[in-house]
Amino acid sequence: MNSRPPQLGFFEQFGRMRHFRVDSLGVVQRMYERHGPVVAERSALIRGVHLFGPDALRLVLQDRDGLFSARRAWTMIMGRIFPNGLLLRDGEDHLRQRRIMQGAFTRTALRGYLDQMNPTIESALQAWPKGQTMLAFPAYKRLTLELACEVFLGMEPGEETGRLNVAFEHAVAASMSVLRLPLPGLEFARGLRGRRYLEGLFGSMLADKRAADAGDMLSRLCHAQDDDNTRFTDQEIVDHMIFLMMAAHDTTTSTLTSMTYELARHPEWQERARQESIALGKATLGHDDMTALPSLNLVLQETLRRYPPLSTIPRIATRAFEFGGYSIAPNTLVVTYPIHTHHMPELYPDPFRFDPERFAPPREEHKQHSHAYVPFGGGAHTCLGMRFAEMQVRALMHQLLQRYRIRVADGYVMPVQQAPISKPLDGLPITLEPL
Repeated sequence: MNSRPPQLGFFEQFGRMRHFRVDSLGVVQRMYERHGPVVAERSALIRGVHLFGPDALRLVLQDRDGLFSARRAWTMIMGRIFPNGLLLRDGEDHLRQRRIMQGAFTRTALRGYLDQMNPTIESALQAWPKGQTMLAFPAYKRLTLELACEVFLGMEPGEETGRLNVAFEHAVAASMSVLRLPLPGLEFARGLRGRRYLEGLFGSMLADKRAADAGDMLSRLCHAQDDDNTRFTDQEIVDHMIFLMMAAHDTTTSTLTSMTYELARHPEWQERARQESIALGKATLGHDDMTALPSLNLVLQETLRRYPPLSTIPRIATRAFEFGGYSIAPNTLVVTYPIHTHHMPELYPDPFRFDPERFAPPREEHKQHSHAYVPFGGGAHTCLGMRFAEMQVRALMHQLLQRYRIRVADGYVMPVQQAPISKPLDGLPITLEPL
């Protein structure tokens, strides 16, 4: 047993910090190729280790021996901006909070959310510009935030939606800030200001939501309780709603944008998915139609492989453990990378090729290992909103493909920023041609 894994040098650490936000995959692939599946990093502030591959993801995400803390790791990254979200909780506290929240994601609840979303999607798509260049990312971001306001808050789109969007943008950007000082003009200060605005807005809605019994998610959280009749406090509801709305509209926007890019670059898959939507004979998807579009589902899976919204998963080791022939000390920051595993050629041949068939029988490359494909995490911390996100993407794409043909300029390659959430650096210029 080797006691100490290979360690990043000073210039490697500097390069990783400098380039990680824009090119996470390139950074971690170079680390893996140079040093192998276990790489240590040491700075004046923290001791860390990078673990690569599906075995590492299984160890960390399943966490059968209770070795890792998600709370301590994520609190370091986003604790001042998104405190006490479900991702920032451990153990029994996490399980209790998750059990109460499950009521907002039942089949009945999801069915109701979809019925609310379909008319809003239809109205937005009708208003999008036809036959001229538009930026897909901000258009999706506006639409997914409007859907989140409607479904999560029971709030009609309006001026408040714009302020919400700015607040969330500043909060998410601040979670990756290097200089974490609340000084005017700094990215981190803007994030804190956005957080305060969101707390004030959501907090002001709680009394009315508790007094009524509507079907929006905020109302459901106000009335949710566990088997012991325990309910959320006001602060817990506000913390959960801020985190849920951020995750819901940012990650869904990311996936929709990446999916649009790949469908435009691969018109054969776009047409294949379109014909299945037309053959279904329904202008909008119902909840029972979620598995009725096999090509669209394959495209969604391949998109999430190539562009996982969450490229990196951190934990703190609560005690010493062994991996890959090395001993890892307690209190070490342990970082794993779904985006790297999703691009390992031993799991996914020609991994940079967009190939949805790799998920279909008989290939089913994602089934070679239990953790070869983890776009929504895994274990106790599997994304609670996974089904909601997939439902929203399918519902929107089903309508879009029946209405428009999506194109990008010849030879266009989308420049991608991969952290904290995958998104195009140029907004993704597309043209929608009415069918």
